[in-house]
Amino acid sequence: MSDAQFAVLATLRAHGRATLGSLAEREHVSAPSMNRTVNCLEESGLVVRVPDEDDRRRVQIDITDEGNAVVADTINKRDTALAVALAGLDFTEAELQTLRDASALMRKVAER
Repeated sequence: MSDAQFAVLATLRAHGRATLGSLAEREHVSAPSMNRTVNCLEESGLVVRVPDEDDRRRVQIDITDEGNAVVADTINKRDTALAVALAGLDFTEAELQTLRDASALMRKVAER
């Protein structure tokens, strides 16, 4: 899975349904580029296109249960890899707190 695809899944997981245009704007890519990304995710069963409840001409992109599972699994794998990389290193309490703070900030960025 590409970083762009993961970013779309993480955004949908954190914020819910979104239009193709709003996803493109959030990720700073063109609408055609986002359409290709969403098509790949849809073909993999990770997102679905659903009619907008207020305007049937518009389509919203929503994450599937499988897409949610992929995001959770990817986050767990990344957390485990980081824990393994840091295991056995001798950090002071201040350094550990800095790592915790940085981790919290990174999660906020990922959930933007």
